[in-house]
Amino acid sequence: MNSEFQKYFPNSDYIPILRNLETNRYWINENLMKIKINGTKYNIAKPVLEIIEDYMLAKKESFNRFIKDCIKIQKIEKANTSKAIQFVKELIQPNVDARLFEIVSFSILKSYYKNQKIYWGFEKTKINEDRLLLFKTGRTNANDGGIDFVMKPLGRFFQVTETLDVKKYFLDIDKIERYPITFVIKSELPENEIRTQLKINALKKFSVKSVVDKYMNSIEEIINVTKLLERFTQAVKTGLLSEILQEIIKHSKVEFNYTKG
Repeated sequence: MNSEFQKYFPNSDYIPILRNLETNRYWINENLMKIKINGTKYNIAKPVLEIIEDYMLAKKESFNRFIKDCIKIQKIEKANTSKAIQFVKELIQPNVDARLFEIVSFSILKSYYKNQKIYWGFEKTKINEDRLLLFKTGRTNANDGGIDFVMKPLGRFFQVTETLDVKKYFLDIDKIERYPITFVIKSELPENEIRTQLKINALKKFSVKSVVDKYMNSIEEIINVTKLLERFTQAVKTGLLSEILQEIIKHSKVEFNYTKG
């Protein structure tokens, strides 16, 4: 953070984070929190901290309610399947929190793919039968430069996003040296419209059509909200609703550091 700060404010006398290397403790530099209004100086560090703490409390309470709702829905799932189905559908709409969307997308796709089999082998006489397994690779919305989901044994990569910024897509493609990648997009736009919009924006930024085509060809599949809902419906028909709910609860507890309180 200090390095990034200095890129944009090279003439600043201060850095935002102070660190004690011996105790490995960190502090925010209050000198950057001092402002002057009408000639009077104010230190806004404490009010900013209070705002952050109130925000964290509000988010925690919100996610506590969400987890409790998940557990409640799971308990009544057999008695009121339609209510449980509607609950999950509401979690993959475009206005949903990005982290929840990623968790629910993973839960749906994991259950959807597990019913599919692949037959492979290194010798004609020795063929293996495997189900498709989807793995989550890290925390949601972490901006850690990683890939969100990986499928075994096909080796498919999945990246979840809520933007149509072509630079973001091409950056993800570059991470894996243009290896085929599937994008799960929090959008209700049709798949062909998303592809068209990405290509148009790419050609505006990168004038060489052959280069743009190579990037676009790396997009193996686009899974929008509509396709995600279809796969959820298929998974429910095979009796996997309870499993999907359990996955949502499990990963949400990890993501939101949930503790009963």
